[in-house]
Amino acid sequence: MVATIMETIFKEKSRGKLSLIHFLVRCFAVAATILLLTDGSHAHVDGVEMLGDNVDATPPVQRTEVKSFEAIRDDQWRTVKTRGSQFVVGDRPFYVNGFNAYWLMILAADPSTRGKVTEVFQQAAAVGLPVCRTWGFNDGGWRALQKSPAVYDEDVFKALDFVVSEARKYRIRLILSLINNWDCYGGKAQYVKWAGDAGLNLTSDDDFFSDQTVKGYFKNHVKNMLTRMNTYTNVTYKDDPTIFAWEIMNELRCTSDPTGNKLQAWIREMAFHVKSIDPDHLLEVGAEGFYGPSSPARLQANPNTYAGQVGTDFIRNHRVLGVDFASVHIYPDTWMSGASVEEQLKFAQSWMQAHIADTEGELGMPVVFTEFGVSTKARSTFNATSRDQFIQAVYGLLLDSTRRGGAGAGALLWQVFPEGMEYMDDGYGIVLPKAKATAGIMSVNSKRLVVFNSRCAWSCHWGCRKGGAAAVGGC
Repeated sequence: MVATIMETIFKEKSRGKLSLIHFLVRCFAVAATILLLTDGSHAHVDGVEMLGDNVDATPPVQRTEVKSFEAIRDDQWRTVKTRGSQFVVGDRPFYVNGFNAYWLMILAADPSTRGKVTEVFQQAAAVGLPVCRTWGFNDGGWRALQKSPAVYDEDVFKALDFVVSEARKYRIRLILSLINNWDCYGGKAQYVKWAGDAGLNLTSDDDFFSDQTVKGYFKNHVKNMLTRMNTYTNVTYKDDPTIFAWEIMNELRCTSDPTGNKLQAWIREMAFHVKSIDPDHLLEVGAEGFYGPSSPARLQANPNTYAGQVGTDFIRNHRVLGVDFASVHIYPDTWMSGASVEEQLKFAQSWMQAHIADTEGELGMPVVFTEFGVSTKARSTFNATSRDQFIQAVYGLLLDSTRRGGAGAGALLWQVFPEGMEYMDDGYGIVLPKAKATAGIMSVNSKRLVVFNSRCAWSCHWGCRKGGAAAVGGC
């Protein structure tokens, strides 16, 4: 097939149908595609060979060569930006295939488990996952980063420094979430408790969003996080391209105000605060994607009625100045417990299509499905096989968006563990060396996106926006 393509190119050149520049570009594109697709992968683009039952033929996860900081040239490791409804790094588009590993800082704080951070980055890099989402918080309690308002455990902060430095070594970018809506690792409840301990009379965890003292606590944490000087790299977090984006809050909700006004005001205030300190990095809200009162026609897209009453409002929340891209979660097994696998897959498809359409038509920004997964625990609707079917369905919809230059910019699997951490598995965990079929699916998706990025990058370089270049995202 390659010989036929090259023969056609040479014939067109000899007949004067190609200029020298276009001749060289076509030759380079063919060579680049061969290099990208001849490393054991089944993936092909534009005559796509879909992943079939032969996934186990994918080579096992292997260690990836680590480059030193000096070897990573500044012009190759730049901050991710947005251009319309796509991410870009310089002139290159950046489509996201990634994973969640919330636990990185916690395990890095213990020398006996710190190697697990390196291990999961090695394994993720080997299957081509360039983005990881993790916690930039642990408020109060065990191995707390923030022991009390603006009082930090330096050893735990150094553990986060290590996570950021290791991510850069493996060319993995991080989305750092700044606080949890839930009680795990402190969350908004811990901030309200701190205020109560200081003598304030607060009656609800949702006072986190309106009380001035509590908001001041959180703003101080944001400032301390963004201005942190990494003890391993001597680079301030707000200046480090390793940070893909800041996330204001994981799965923010304010159920005490279903109108969404209280949460909207808080998002607006915190987005301004983050951008006043770090205008360069991207910012996202951390929302699950539930539609609210501002979009009555979209309420039927929610998984249930309650989802429209938790104080979030997808379109309204993402219109806030300073928010750069949309975040959405996909948990059909949790939101639609009792439904069949087929019903849950159908919902996931319609859920994704609605959000991709709205980020294109209403918001004009990329959307990342920052958490998606299904549990394979006992009593779950899903097993390993149907879970892989779900992952393929998510990737397939995003690939369709990528082909036509849509807003579907990527997805982050919840969640990936290295070996020996099964005790932390919530049912959604995947150990890549053991889950060869799943690792193969993720690797194939990564290679497809690399090909799209490479083709579009060359079209940008030569100023050509025709044919295949326009089909993969208008860079």
